[in-house]
Amino acid sequence: MRLTGGEIVVEYLIRQGVPFICGIPGHGNVALLDAVVDRQDKIKMIQVMHEQSAVHLADAYYRVSGQPLAVTTSIGPGATNTVIGMAQAYVDSTAVLLITGSTHTYMRGHTVLQEIERVQWSNFPRILEPVVKRYWQLSRVDQVPYVMHRAFNQMLSGRPGPVLVDLPMDVAADAADVELPDPDEREPRGRLRADADAIRRAAELLLKAKRPVILVGGGVITANAADELKAVAEFLGAAVATTWMGKGAFPEDHPLYCWHPGDTASTVGNAVCRSADVLLAVGCRFTDWVASSYRHGASFAIPPTKLIQIDIDPHEIGKNYPTTIGMLADAKAGLADLLAQLQDLSKPKGYKGTPYFKEIQRLNAEWDKVLAKMQNSPTRPMTISRALKEIRAVTPRDTIVVTGAGLPQGQVWQEFEVYRPRTHITSGGFSTMGFTVPGAIGAKLAAPKAPVLGIAGDGDFMQTMQEMAVVAQLDLPVLYIVLNNCGFRSIMNLQYNAFGEKRLIGVSFERKDGSPYSANFADCAKAFGLNARRIEDPEDVGPAVKKALASGRPSLVEIMTARKWPHTGVSKSGWWDVPIPTYLPNKRKDYEKGRAEEKL
Repeated sequence: MRLTGGEIVVEYLIRQGVPFICGIPGHGNVALLDAVVDRQDKIKMIQVMHEQSAVHLADAYYRVSGQPLAVTTSIGPGATNTVIGMAQAYVDSTAVLLITGSTHTYMRGHTVLQEIERVQWSNFPRILEPVVKRYWQLSRVDQVPYVMHRAFNQMLSGRPGPVLVDLPMDVAADAADVELPDPDEREPRGRLRADADAIRRAAELLLKAKRPVILVGGGVITANAADELKAVAEFLGAAVATTWMGKGAFPEDHPLYCWHPGDTASTVGNAVCRSADVLLAVGCRFTDWVASSYRHGASFAIPPTKLIQIDIDPHEIGKNYPTTIGMLADAKAGLADLLAQLQDLSKPKGYKGTPYFKEIQRLNAEWDKVLAKMQNSPTRPMTISRALKEIRAVTPRDTIVVTGAGLPQGQVWQEFEVYRPRTHITSGGFSTMGFTVPGAIGAKLAAPKAPVLGIAGDGDFMQTMQEMAVVAQLDLPVLYIVLNNCGFRSIMNLQYNAFGEKRLIGVSFERKDGSPYSANFADCAKAFGLNARRIEDPEDVGPAVKKALASGRPSLVEIMTARKWPHTGVSKSGWWDVPIPTYLPNKRKDYEKGRAEEKL
């Protein structure tokens, strides 16, 4: 059939079941978007207000649904605006297909409008090179079918990640006789399985363990391995802890659940992980946040703890800790094979009533007491912990919560219970501010029947608040909750603890006279067309959230929260390597002691 480059892209997206193409039109991608016009029965365009937001939207959509979206931008600034979103998707292993407009092939290097060409003509892809799994720069229309199936293959195979197709304007508009590839014939099927001997040795080691722990990363959610995880944990009576990306893979009201290890994590997560005799890590990277900057005995003690590591990416196995058994495998296949081997070797352990199980319950109860002080605080403005407690009390179990960088992100991870995979969506490893607002749109588009909360601090919210226009235009019943503390309080807490209370800088939103400054976000939301309310009393949080969810409308609840230490504090239970200047000798001394215990 004879198709333009733009038509080939659109037809292949339809074959892949992609429901939306997100972005902003410009002169560089108008021919591509024109090809969507006559196919809107199969694929629709979601117009955003900033290209970064388009990538965050697609990122969150994939995390909730497992289906990638396409993002399109024009040449130049439209394309470069995607860098933050693509880096976020890359670090968190999220599949996003970015298609950018590019210089006409016959004008490359001639300094056409918005071309980057001083080092190499049409050089935009080099900007994204470190944060994509692969990029393609097309030259002819007949290359487009090949590149499209290669893009999906790269994006979805192995460890998922974003890819870039740089589409010249003339290639999008010109036509050729082509045959569209069948995705089933061009992409791998099935799951990567571990070596049978390694599975057997891992099962034997776990059955001998007295204090087994399973550390769960985002790979478990990506692989849809929650059922296998739960079965293995219950068979062994193993404690289960989750990373930032693994939150939701295991029900957080399960008696074996032990929250998170790391710095601003949980006392129970750190206690069980550092005292484990065998640690089974599945689909996780052992980042510094989770591993307390590798300070031995803070979150992990490997060795003497024996590490069994399952990961689909060989780059991660043994990277930060030595393994007793390292297995290259998909999380679902690896856990299923491990469960089958356990069942062949033994009956399930009757873990309830054992001393280890009782210890887990005691440690969880102690953690609840740690949280209770802030969660039940009567202070005004209220603590974020109190606000989150009131929100969780009135939201259904299947609620999807979306967060971007800032204090609310850390406290949702630390305190807000979730019970199902793909219901905690956060800008984890890259910790991007501005993720919440567009991310919640993507989550709602992916799961239209589930309640979706975008919980943001005021700093995070202001980075992409213009996307409220998209929510209003689409009439999406997303609920934004802005926890407004007039500043970058997570960094204020860091400065306060690391450097001292007299060394705070750049973290408060203030007028010239030193009084707190804030926009009225409820009024802003109303101006965009959202149902909105600002509240200050903890008793009003639950009713306001319930009313907003029941309205079936795009809504925002602005909650005024504490601005001063210690009411802005989170429960710090681990260690994070933040270098202290030598001119602060007392604090530097404590820092050097902690750093000396890191094992890298």
